[in-house]
Amino acid sequence: MSKTRKKKTTATGTKLHRLAAPGAGYAWGASAGHIDMATPPVKPKPLTIAAAPQTVTIDLKRSAMIVIDMQNDFCTKGGWVDHIGGDYRPDRKPIKPLQKLLPALRKAGMPVIWVNWGNRPDLANMPPNQIHLYKPSGKGTGLGDPLPGSGAPVLQKDSWAAAVVDELEQKPEDIKVDKYRISGFWDTPLDSILRNLDIRIVLFSGVNTDQCVLHSLTDANFLGYGCVLVEDCCATSSPDFCTEATVWNVKKCFGFVTDSGNILKALK
Repeated sequence: MSKTRKKKTTATGTKLHRLAAPGAGYAWGASAGHIDMATPPVKPKPLTIAAAPQTVTIDLKRSAMIVIDMQNDFCTKGGWVDHIGGDYRPDRKPIKPLQKLLPALRKAGMPVIWVNWGNRPDLANMPPNQIHLYKPSGKGTGLGDPLPGSGAPVLQKDSWAAAVVDELEQKPEDIKVDKYRISGFWDTPLDSILRNLDIRIVLFSGVNTDQCVLHSLTDANFLGYGCVLVEDCCATSSPDFCTEATVWNVKKCFGFVTDSGNILKALK
């Protein structure tokens, strides 16, 4: 949705209104008789962070933090993982570092984007292979089915099951994106939102490290984004070797790996 912001003036003295989505890094200038598409780029705000395999300098003006699937179904007692007998506790590990890091990033002007499973009640866009993921035998509690106790439908948009854990605060200025696959980019507006904000560098956090985080990161890499995995802000209930392989592959092929301590130190 376009929004009028600061005005600029053309060489002829005509005042132009800024046309852009809130927070967008690129905008048009508009008047009754003129459209200016040659607006200057935003001045970079560099931040150098200790990372592996190399130290990286990001532009805070063109970077975003994506938080993936920090939802009750994965991270909370009584959620889907807990119901099927899995251990949800490892997926809670990112909560404390995110509680410190997200406010600092917001203060530095970096957008925070929450990318979460938020399925339609009718599952109309979910093919059988995705439904199988949560109900492999065809029986039990799968996508959209009510959880015992709470009755919340599994990973259904606006349900308790799909809600972000209470311990992580979502601010009004944060952006929320519903996803329907392991990757946050398939069948979602995430790429369009990032490009409209003029984002070229993405920090990744959330759960599970080796699944939704990794495949969102690899898709971002294939789309041309610079990718940084914030390791202590990610977690998984998978065996340790899955995290080790993910971190190795990110450093080898898809981007860079750092932690919240390095980012907070750089911000200071």
